[in-house]
Amino acid sequence: MTEQQGQPAEPEKKEKKSLSLNVVSNKQHKGFGAGTIDLSAVSCVIIDGGTAYIDDGAMHAKSKVERGIKFTPNKEDCPNGRKCWIVWTAVERGDEGSYYAGATACEMWIDTEARRGWKILADHVNKLDSAIKRRYKLEELDAGEKAAYRKLLIEHNEEWWNNSPEALKEALA
Repeated sequence: MTEQQGQPAEPEKKEKKSLSLNVVSNKQHKGFGAGTIDLSAVSCVIIDGGTAYIDDGAMHAKSKVERGIKFTPNKEDCPNGRKCWIVWTAVERGDEGSYYAGATACEMWIDTEARRGWKILADHVNKLDSAIKRRYKLEELDAGEKAAYRKLLIEHNEEWWNNSPEALKEALA
């Protein structure tokens, strides 16, 4: 209490440090929060109906196909859905230039008319992690989906495609 007013003294407030997930920044920092995940070198490719296109809204479940869809972990809740894929695609710069360093495909089903969808969020997170760790997991894509993804990668930047490891090219053959 302060002697003059008979009121309790205000305790000093400490500024609280917040721990946040740095999703799209490429800013380097040290200290508190260092080591947070940097997703600035990861893009999202959607494969829908044999067409592949880049839609970075998928990073926050706001891609063109996901908007307005209520997702469930039960596949039975989406019986009339169509199969779509999110392919997490990581790019890295090497001695010879940039290249496609990681790519992993995640399945989801979308019923646009019923505004329902199915996906396993944990699977999407784990496969995003695999792409960040420079792995290729594309075996679940069928031949048409692989061709659409390969075409998009080449058209987006043929130099990056040419610099990419043979493992990616073989996975999409």
